[in-house]
Amino acid sequence: MKAREGSAMVPTSLVQRIARQALVTFRQPPHAFHDKHQQLVSLVRQARAADLKLLPPGCGSPPCRGSPPVTYMHICETEQFSMGVFLLKSGARIPLHDHPDMHGVLKVLYGKLRVSCFDSLDRRAARSRPQVGAMLRSVLRSSAEYTDASEPCVLAPDRDNLHQIDAVDGPAAFLDILAPPYDPDGARDCHYFRVLQGPEPREPNGREVWLMEIAQPVSFWCGTETYLGPEVRL
Repeated sequence: MKAREGSAMVPTSLVQRIARQALVTFRQPPHAFHDKHQQLVSLVRQARAADLKLLPPGCGSPPCRGSPPVTYMHICETEQFSMGVFLLKSGARIPLHDHPDMHGVLKVLYGKLRVSCFDSLDRRAARSRPQVGAMLRSVLRSSAEYTDASEPCVLAPDRDNLHQIDAVDGPAAFLDILAPPYDPDGARDCHYFRVLQGPEPREPNGREVWLMEIAQPVSFWCGTETYLGPEVRL
């Protein structure tokens, strides 16, 4: 597919194609979702830092004092989905958190991430509005390292919906698609959790664990950066 720019025809960027496919995927009726979602994951699988004009920072460059451990580049958002890039400094962590009734696709663009995924064992509790101190029965499904050569990490409302993300051996960045977007004023706010008992996130074994909802950790906050990659039009 090509786009017209003035009198010349230029190739449609991969980022534009991913955004259009995400829009088609998440506004489709349920019976058409699976095939469209597979097409989206196939496109996301191709994404690399160069496609978004991202340059990895030097691994030996220490972060500025007081700077956020994680920043976010907004690319686009509709009622159906949001798309952007999270950039983690060396050693940074996005704490264990949920995605209420949401789908997601995560693809590493540079660096290495460890992603630890949990499932709720109590669907009613998972779908209700959590409160700080609330307990959630869960299971640690997987804990794996991802690079730009890895498959995308996919989450669904009832599978791998809670996860913790750690930058390993240097800074890292990943493309993040969520559908529908978070809605802090509605029923899709982001909630943070702490593992109370059971295996540590590096030791998945399918056993039951207890999670407790906590306030956003003081060690974690997210800044913003300007997206300078290919334009996305929807």
